[in-house]
Amino acid sequence: MAEKSSYKTTAERRRTKDQSFVEKEQAVVEGIDISGQWNRMYEPREIQDYDTTYLDKLTDLPGGESMGWCYQCAQCVPACPVDTAGGDYAPRKIFRRLQNGNDFFNHRDLWLCTTCQNCLRVCPKEVDMIQIIPAARALAVLEGNVPDELQEMFQNVAEYGNPMGQSPRKRARWTRKADAAVRVLPKDPAPVEVLWFVGDYYAYHGRGVDAANAMTRVYNRLGVDFGILGADERSDGDSQRLAGEPGLFEELAEHNIAQFRKYQFDKIVVSGPHAYNAIKNEYPKLGGEFPVEHYTQFLSAQMPKLKPLLTRPFTRKVTFHDPCYLGRHNGEYDAPRALLQAVPGIEFTEMYRCKAQGYCCGGGGGGMWLDGYAALHQTERLSENRVKEAVEVGAEVLAVCCPYEVSRFEDAVKSTDNDGKLEVLDIIEILDRCME
Repeated sequence: MAEKSSYKTTAERRRTKDQSFVEKEQAVVEGIDISGQWNRMYEPREIQDYDTTYLDKLTDLPGGESMGWCYQCAQCVPACPVDTAGGDYAPRKIFRRLQNGNDFFNHRDLWLCTTCQNCLRVCPKEVDMIQIIPAARALAVLEGNVPDELQEMFQNVAEYGNPMGQSPRKRARWTRKADAAVRVLPKDPAPVEVLWFVGDYYAYHGRGVDAANAMTRVYNRLGVDFGILGADERSDGDSQRLAGEPGLFEELAEHNIAQFRKYQFDKIVVSGPHAYNAIKNEYPKLGGEFPVEHYTQFLSAQMPKLKPLLTRPFTRKVTFHDPCYLGRHNGEYDAPRALLQAVPGIEFTEMYRCKAQGYCCGGGGGGMWLDGYAALHQTERLSENRVKEAVEVGAEVLAVCCPYEVSRFEDAVKSTDNDGKLEVLDIIEILDRCME
């Protein structure tokens, strides 16, 4: 009978920084010599060896629990747009750094997430950064740990109801340049078919105003009976909630809900995916339930009336960027594409990353105001990565349907030396150009 193995050994325990093992100099098991490294037995690293102070602090937060479910499969890493842009990021990496004692609440990891939801799409353990990140940021904001750019945005929204710090009285000023009628409901409160929630960037930003005017012309050509809140509208609050200011979100939401209740309308139509997400999914938690559609959904349902009006050809190669908060967050991929494919003469092409696997522009989750901060920790902006992809598929036009994206991508076109090669247009601008 073979000599039974024993642990009478003269080999000393050998240690490295992260592991320890025992190894017998001589060992024979059932006649097989496994002396030396062949019998090496690694000792498990006990959980007590980790500093879980900040992991526990995070998982103890309402909404932060799922960070503790990570089992390091790393499927999230290639899905994370921040990691793709050189940010050394993803839930798996955050979890590992938390295990090693990283103070997440005072670390750059807290502010790089754009809440795009692509990691959750592939995570077998459902580690939900869409709950984790806002919960952690809310605590960090309370503790005074917030990037200066974000603090300025919060202050502007709190004082003026918009991130630009513009007077609320100027919110409807863009209508003065509109060459079609716009009913401002506080001045003319008659019932309407559509209450159009214009949004900050359509109301105040130069390129957003271009899209707002295009929307007005399209609505009027379709005979849509619509009105806007004008100076009584405030930010939808979704980005502020995701960036760590739930109290500010509630204040904005309650104000907007009160305004909605003043008027009779069939549905709310919004310009942006964040407003759509807020009014559809978050406002009902505060008692405000209203029928709401993104403008691409509303217009695609008008196709029998819309398509005959699209008489001018748009003979260019066009690709489309799926907004995270319209696509992955709310499952709408078809409406924007239906509108583009209805345009006469268009050559439509998809980018490699599209629909559920679409890439993020970098503006979500407060990222719209953190480009400078992100530049310190990434090799490129997410918007630049996306523009390069649009150019690679041969597109002449990058079509979008989120008010954040026109300015983001136009800046990225310039910074990637693609000025003159790629034009960025809101879908509503393309439709407007094709109408008589």
